[in-house]
Amino acid sequence: MTTAQIALVTGANKGIGFETARILGSGGRTVLIGARSEELGEKAAAELAGEGLDARFIRIDVTDEGTVTAAADRIGSEYGRLDILVNNAGITSTDASDPRRSTPPSRTTVAQVRAAFETNVFGVVAVTNAMLPLLRRSPAGRIVNVSSELGSLTLHSDPTAPVNRVNLLPYNASKSALNAVTVAYAKELAATPVTVVAAAPGYCATDLNGRTGPRTPAQGAAVIAGAATGTAPNGAFIAEDGPVPW
Repeated sequence: MTTAQIALVTGANKGIGFETARILGSGGRTVLIGARSEELGEKAAAELAGEGLDARFIRIDVTDEGTVTAAADRIGSEYGRLDILVNNAGITSTDASDPRRSTPPSRTTVAQVRAAFETNVFGVVAVTNAMLPLLRRSPAGRIVNVSSELGSLTLHSDPTAPVNRVNLLPYNASKSALNAVTVAYAKELAATPVTVVAAAPGYCATDLNGRTGPRTPAQGAAVIAGAATGTAPNGAFIAEDGPVPW
């Protein structure tokens, strides 16, 4: 069994997930590039391997429990444990022709909300449950759920907060639910060596928002990787500048 830490990042073939994998791999860890597409996942893993990192592709579609179970079985067979799980895969579920467009809640379809929850919430539960037995075998397992300030009910309730102006029902509600999921797992695992935190990378330029964010994916990934390797306490919700209000 390898002594290097084993880290799985879902949605790691591009954007914040890819940069998170790069940072974690640069620290000497074996990083598993979780992706739905074998072509894109293998390409991302090869790029990082070309930089000298121990990066390997593992197929996982967080909305397909068959692939989630298969990924957990493979990790258990090949590595025997998992030290870090980054639940990064996510979608906005907005107008596909213009990811920047904010559809008013009254014109948002149930299908859009359901799609966001399938990936951003139910997918996280599926992956976490499948990987938890492996994380329990780690001396200090860590789960990082990639959330957003847009999931903060406190900030949305404050008319002076910039977040208040961004009324994306599917995405915002799914991230609020993800925060609740984080708290639930943190409570269950409080007496174990496994730590569960939510981390907000900030508004980064990614495919999810039409690359409109002022921050780079690498800047956002630094927050996520920091949460995965740092000392944020169990049940915390953090961003670059510190704790985020629920």
